[in-house]
Amino acid sequence: MAKINGNEIRPGAILDHDGGLWAAVKVDHVKPGKGGAFAQVELKNLRDGRKLNERFRSADKVETVELEKKDQQFLYEADGMLTFMDSSTFEQIELSADLLGERRPFLQDGMTVRIEYVGDEALNVALPPKVTCIIASTDPVQRGQTAANSFKPAMLDNGLRILVPPFIGEGERVIVNTESMEYSERA
Repeated sequence: MAKINGNEIRPGAILDHDGGLWAAVKVDHVKPGKGGAFAQVELKNLRDGRKLNERFRSADKVETVELEKKDQQFLYEADGMLTFMDSSTFEQIELSADLLGERRPFLQDGMTVRIEYVGDEALNVALPPKVTCIIASTDPVQRGQTAANSFKPAMLDNGLRILVPPFIGEGERVIVNTESMEYSERA
């Protein structure tokens, strides 16, 4: 683990702070009219999801942690546990489905995901940024609904509801952003 100054913290950095592992989500460098400059950092706990706002002065030393990232293939789900396999060693691991949260429906059989580890503990499962899904059902096009930026509700084959442009119909393949959970483009 390396120590850095408080003013060197960047978004995405993983810090060992207050006995826990925290990811820097947002960093604002502030120079008040009176007093020294500091970094206002929004932190998210990697183990339980809590959020914390901290101020770090340039003289403060913070330990950074390097996460080991492995690409692994999703095999199956059983009893709320997801089974992944390392493609190079064929070693299998089981992780709780809660680790994915609301993004769980985007996980598809055979999909390769990036799992981030600290030692032997898996902290995060990163899905691909975009996933192809099939529209299971959607409303028909309404007359006059051709104005720019008009959307209609649609149900995906994985059970999620999203908004799609009016020209998208049932059975069509669309690409969905897994972070924002929004329609991106036709497949």
